[in-house]
Amino acid sequence: MPAKDELPSTLERSDKHAQALWSKTHDSAVDSYGEGERSHRTAFAALKHEYEKVGDHWERKDENGPSDEKAEGGVDSSAETAGGVDANATKEHLLDLAKRLEVSGRSRMTKDELVEAIQKENDRRTRNAR
Repeated sequence: MPAKDELPSTLERSDKHAQALWSKTHDSAVDSYGEGERSHRTAFAALKHEYEKVGDHWERKDENGPSDEKAEGGVDSSAETAGGVDANATKEHLLDLAKRLEVSGRSRMTKDELVEAIQKENDRRTRNAR
């Protein structure tokens, strides 16, 4: 099934470039690995190099690159993913993002706590948008 027919809801609320990037990568992964979870993970990995999840959609990052330790380590990495949060961004960027998302207590959080709080808020907003 073409990726455009199974676009995740968070991408439906994102810009056309994000949709095209995910779709093209997904379709290519289906050709290589077959339909299923591996193709979806591959498409999201490509998306996370250029985009970060903000609330219930994806926004282009200031700089391309891996978004977390899992993305840096590749398929064999045992590191956890940050679920679309750009954990490699500066603390200042994460604080700005947490402010936009109205995360309470953000000024006292460490960088890791900010990543976790943003991820939780993203998940909450995605659930509510469905």
